[in-house]
Amino acid sequence: MQKYLIIIATLFLLASCNKWFDVKPEDQVTKDELFKTESGFMEALNGVYTACAHEELYGLELSAGLPEVLAQNFHFEPNDRDGYKQTSLYNYTDLRFVSLRDKIWRRTYTAIANCNLILENINNGTPFTDVNRQLVHGEALALRAYLHFDMLRLFAPSFASAPTGKAIPYVTTFSNQVTPMSTVTEALNSMVADLTAAKELLKPTDPILKGAYVVGYPSDTASKELVSPVLFQQNRRHRLNYYAVCGTLARVYLYLDKKQEALSNAKEVIDAKKFPFTKEQDFINADVKLKDRIMYPELVFCWYDNWHREKYAKRFETGFAGFYIKADAGDKLYEKGGVGGEDRRFKQWFNLINDNSMVRYELLKYKRDKETNRHPLVHPAIRLSELYYIAAEASWDTDPAKAQDYLNLVRAARGINVPVNTASKIVFMDELVKEVRKETYAEGQLFYLYKRLNRGILLETGATTPPSDKVFVLPLPNDELEYGQR
Repeated sequence: MQKYLIIIATLFLLASCNKWFDVKPEDQVTKDELFKTESGFMEALNGVYTACAHEELYGLELSAGLPEVLAQNFHFEPNDRDGYKQTSLYNYTDLRFVSLRDKIWRRTYTAIANCNLILENINNGTPFTDVNRQLVHGEALALRAYLHFDMLRLFAPSFASAPTGKAIPYVTTFSNQVTPMSTVTEALNSMVADLTAAKELLKPTDPILKGAYVVGYPSDTASKELVSPVLFQQNRRHRLNYYAVCGTLARVYLYLDKKQEALSNAKEVIDAKKFPFTKEQDFINADVKLKDRIMYPELVFCWYDNWHREKYAKRFETGFAGFYIKADAGDKLYEKGGVGGEDRRFKQWFNLINDNSMVRYELLKYKRDKETNRHPLVHPAIRLSELYYIAAEASWDTDPAKAQDYLNLVRAARGINVPVNTASKIVFMDELVKEVRKETYAEGQLFYLYKRLNRGILLETGATTPPSDKVFVLPLPNDELEYGQR
């Protein structure tokens, strides 16, 4: 990783106090100049978030792209325009896949390097006001862990498969020296350490923990996400806030098969009651100015990206040249003929297209209407529902009834009023996986679930690709193998 030239380019023009994320790089500055001031640290951290929202990372590819292709959520013709067909067949020698993989790896580790640059300078004596030093410090640690976790989930065997297997380099210094490869367990433990430290820094300082911080839509008078006079302390859900750190810890602990620790962190988010389930009238509203397709209030953390609208339109709204799902596969996925007949996600996220060639569904989840929708364009990173799913899975062995309560609460919030009621863990897990498939469609999470549970990947035909590290473990970039002293 250190072979790549790492530079930080994070000076931004701040047009207005409500436009912290509507800014673009203006210049490159030296490390010493950047970290002389509090605002320099804020600009540097904001630069990492902006980099992560790039279309080759969470701005498109790691949200609605590569992991979704691997999870078989889209249909591709043999000669698809963007070359994803071979990736959907797990042909990891395909040149289109190799190019995309290398870009994802390089951009992610560049973002990690910039986190490390911030962390190595955070205690350099630069004066900070209020709680901003702790916020910068905590978020940079959390981002470092979050980014490493997704690299591990793509490029390493799962903990269940090979806990002592070679994983990824867990890079904690800004240096041109090679970082040795960690094992899966070592890397996960490093993430836990970073996230735990971030949690301790953010707990006494994060504005989102205050009762006065009310989650909502930007235009709502009841929302209190923009009231702070300090720009850096607004829109905490667009950053790795305290609850987002809890959610990420819940993910990592579940990956480590530490269910009680996962449950504890998931419950901390659930029990806070900070993130309400989206009201039905907001989700299904016919007025596009009042419509919320993304279910914004219940996003614990999201990547803000208000400049890639055309990329999503190209990906999902260009007929056979875009990403879509066959109608029969979509009907089965959402159980249209059974309990999913009233599933609001299915009704609001998919548009049936019948043009006499193939009946298919076009995805509307990221559609931006000509008129402004009720929420900004964001990419869901951690949903409230995911914390319920984690709590459900983590609770089963000790309290199956409670586990089903967690799952059924989310189903009811989506319009499914037929509860899961079973004494079988196998049946319960089947139902849980089905709900995750429905909830996180085109959000980049399903492939990781299959991998963690070592489950076969369901194809659109109804067949299953057997679980295998040949499918689940993406090959490392050639440069990493060559320069990484493996």
